Amino acid sequence: MGKKAKIALLLLVVGLIVFVYFAYRYLTFIKEFATTDAMFVKSNKITNVSFKRVGGKIIKLYFTEGDTVKKGDLLAEIDPTDYIVKLEGITKKIESLEKKKEQLDIQIDRISKELIIKKQSAQKNVEYIGKEIKSIKFNIAEIETNIKQLTRDYNRYKTLYEQKAVSKRSFEDIETNLQGLKQKKKSLESKLEGLIKQKDIANNNIKIIEEGFKQIEELKKMRESLIKQIEAAKQEKKDTKNLIEYCKLYAPFDGVIGKKYVEVGTVINSGFPIYSIVDTKDLYIEVLLEETKMKGVKIGSPATFRVDAYPDIEFKGEVESIYPASAATYALVPRDISAGEFTKVAQRIPVKIKITEGDLSFLKVGMGGEIRIKRIY
Repeated sequence: MGKKAKIALLLLVVGLIVFVYFAYRYLTFIKEFATTDAMFVKSNKITNVSFKRVGGKIIKLYFTEGDTVKKGDLLAEIDPTDYIVKLEGITKKIESLEKKKEQLDIQIDRISKELIIKKQSAQKNVEYIGKEIKSIKFNIAEIETNIKQLTRDYNRYKTLYEQKAVSKRSFEDIETNLQGLKQKKKSLESKLEGLIKQKDIANNNIKIIEEGFKQIEELKKMRESLIKQIEAAKQEKKDTKNLIEYCKLYAPFDGVIGKKYVEVGTVINSGFPIYSIVDTKDLYIEVLLEETKMKGVKIGSPATFRVDAYPDIEFKGEVESIYPASAATYALVPRDISAGEFTKVAQRIPVKIKITEGDLSFLKVGMGGEIRIKRIY
């Protein structure tokens, strides 16, 4: 064997050894780690903030993209003029309703007192007339008894007078007394009739007064209606004050303005996004790992990654959760295979990585890079 042949054979053997070594290292590596470049920096808190329940013209914007904000910072304002005018109208309405209620209270109190006095007076009048009627009836009954007695005396004296047994004067005295009693009875009966009419009138007055109390009940119903209107107006006033407050937009948490969607002067509806805010302290890595690489990837598996923007900086983390379905399952437009057309592709399973080491100030939401996850068997 020539010298050249020996050298060529030696190089072949060395090359084969090197190939086997690196092949072994690669196979050992892919057995130990799951790797992919389908990784993205994300935030647990990234939200579009908007005005709640109110819309209108933007009059102030206090921040722009890239600005840092603190929870409670005033971000933007819309023109509250319409709501302020509405509040003024509601306030005047409440004042008017309360004035009406006050006047109605005075009216109810005045009429109630008047009716009570009138009823008490009428009841006393009925009671007095009743006593008078009772007294007259007693007097009439007494007179009727006397008339019966005098009538008997009159008949007896008449017989005696005709027989010349008594004097004419004695007979005439009896007759005069009898006529006097009858006249007195007639007078009392006339007075009794008048008192009975007066009592009927007094009782009717009581009924009229009691109808007045029904009017009080109607006034009280009007008062209750006013109270309900006042309460409703106060609730509307409170709600309008809230709407005025809602014309100011505040930051819901600490973060960075990722996007500004509007400019001063823009007219927006309620719910239209004004800013997008990102919490840069609550970042995580989302990995779309091929289903063929999922073996050994478990919750708690350690991981290391680098982002394309800073390839020399290494970050560490661990698997926090593994989604129960592939990324395609969550697509807004799912793949349609009902027609029978089907091309098999490796599905990707979303894996959430918790960042445990590294300077988060280098990371921005949306950055990509490469990651390797240690398999656990």
